[in-house]
Amino acid sequence: MSTALYRTYRPGRLADVVGQEHVTEPLSRALASDRVHHAYLLSGPRGCGKTSTARILARSLNCAQGPTAEPCGECQSCVDLAPNGPGSIDVIELDAASHGGVDDTRELRERAMFAPVSSRYKVYIVDEAHMVTTAGFNALLKLVEEPPDHVRFIFATTEADKVIPTIRSRTFNYAFRLIPTRVLQQHLAMVCEAEGVPAEPAALALVARSAAGSVRDALSILGQLIAGSGPEGLTHDEVSAQLGVTDAALLDDTIDAIASGEGARLFSVIDRVVDAGHDPRGFAADLLQRLRDLIVLSAIPGDEALAILDAPDSEIEVMRRQVASLTLAELSRAADLVSDGLTQFRGATAPRLHLELLAARLLLPSADSSPAGLAVRLDRLERGAPAAAAPAPRATAPRAAAAESRRAPEPELQPQAPRAEERARPAPSGPPAPPRMSQVLANVAEQPEADVAPAPSPPPTGGSPASLADVTTMWPAILEGLKSMSRVAWMVFSDSRPLSLDAGVLAVGVPEESKVRNARASGHAERLRQVIIDVMHVDVQVDVVATGSVPPPASQEAATSDEPSIDDSDSEDDVSGEALAMRELGATVIGEIEQG
Repeated sequence: MSTALYRTYRPGRLADVVGQEHVTEPLSRALASDRVHHAYLLSGPRGCGKTSTARILARSLNCAQGPTAEPCGECQSCVDLAPNGPGSIDVIELDAASHGGVDDTRELRERAMFAPVSSRYKVYIVDEAHMVTTAGFNALLKLVEEPPDHVRFIFATTEADKVIPTIRSRTFNYAFRLIPTRVLQQHLAMVCEAEGVPAEPAALALVARSAAGSVRDALSILGQLIAGSGPEGLTHDEVSAQLGVTDAALLDDTIDAIASGEGARLFSVIDRVVDAGHDPRGFAADLLQRLRDLIVLSAIPGDEALAILDAPDSEIEVMRRQVASLTLAELSRAADLVSDGLTQFRGATAPRLHLELLAARLLLPSADSSPAGLAVRLDRLERGAPAAAAPAPRATAPRAAAAESRRAPEPELQPQAPRAEERARPAPSGPPAPPRMSQVLANVAEQPEADVAPAPSPPPTGGSPASLADVTTMWPAILEGLKSMSRVAWMVFSDSRPLSLDAGVLAVGVPEESKVRNARASGHAERLRQVIIDVMHVDVQVDVVATGSVPPPASQEAATSDEPSIDDSDSEDDVSGEALAMRELGATVIGEIEQG
């Protein structure tokens, strides 16, 4: 049985740790000058060399020629603490996930008082230190703060913020980082050469990218691929098939289809992705990575962008051609859409449908009203490409559409003429015919009942201004419409009547003072105003007053002196429907239908 690659190629010196020079070089200088601290905290992502560095530090401290940055490798301590050595009784490794309680730390504290058996220092390596409980850290605090001269502590954790501050403040902290893809690719090439396995650079680039900066993960993936490789070694096609990475040709076709706006080509690529068994979410993630590389190439001219690209040289040449056909605004908008689409893939029951909808949004910048879509259309216009105008936003409700149809430009402010002179002017056309009662009630019945005051509508325009007689005539229909909107408001105004209409203010009389206060405080007056707008297409300000408290203005009395009033002493007490229709609406009797 072969040993795993991450164990076979575990570093034995600080200089062999991959990609962590910001940690290994200060530690090497501290060892060379014998300025080693009594406690260290090594933190960072998994698989980046924290535990390996802790073992190397213990080996350097206990070397016969140490402390030294270069262990001799020949003394008993160096042999025992070699990467594949049996270990030393004076170097104790603890897994805090199973030894993080108070009892474990108390036992450690008691054993630390004993001198090392054969080495210079007794070194405690506490892995996954964030798993130690708060009580366990408190029990260990005094020992970490003032340990015996022969004791050294090295804590390793992936979550340094979970280590209590009192422990962190007593240690030297070194933060490890993810390994750059190119550095990891070079390390994998060295391992393949040592194993005698041929490997294409593009294949190793896929492995390094899949490892996401972790050396241990990269070596684990490489070991799996080497175990299943043939005489030709690691090829790009074989590695991409085993890792489930999207073929570069599919990504190239996708970018070309987006640049040219060819919908048939883009949806054909999606069909090929699904037929090949690729995960739609994985394809979207690979597409986002390609868009990121294109943005870098577009934003950074020359060869300066090569240092921060994760793609092999063969793909970079293809991407340079693709950048020439896409602007930075188009790439940025596409990347934003793909990034947002990735969040929608989680738990999606139809991932292919989500991918196709994402493709449709990528193809239609003209329908995107966001600033990113506007920037794309401007770029296309500057390049001479056709850009369709963005569609006008559609109304979201029939009421909003009706209000929009009634909206007109605000008139310029002019001095208001006296009302008598306005009535004396000849109107350009006759007043509009009053609506039929059945049509008014049908329109009002469509209004949903609500318990909150509706938003004010814009003042309708057109037609002649209404008079008090018009409002009085339509008052039964207005009350019926108010009843359909809110029964509570209708109960307040059920026995009301219009008193005066002057300068756009309609005084409505209510017999009870309590109802007047209720109408003003609860917004029922605004509901009544909305119904008047819907029924008569006239906007007025409703002033609710007690009956008889506000007399009609003189101008209104003069205008309506020849009309019968509800308060006239000589008015008819009982008027039939036929007479009322003839007197108020100008109806004509045409006869009755006799049934034989």
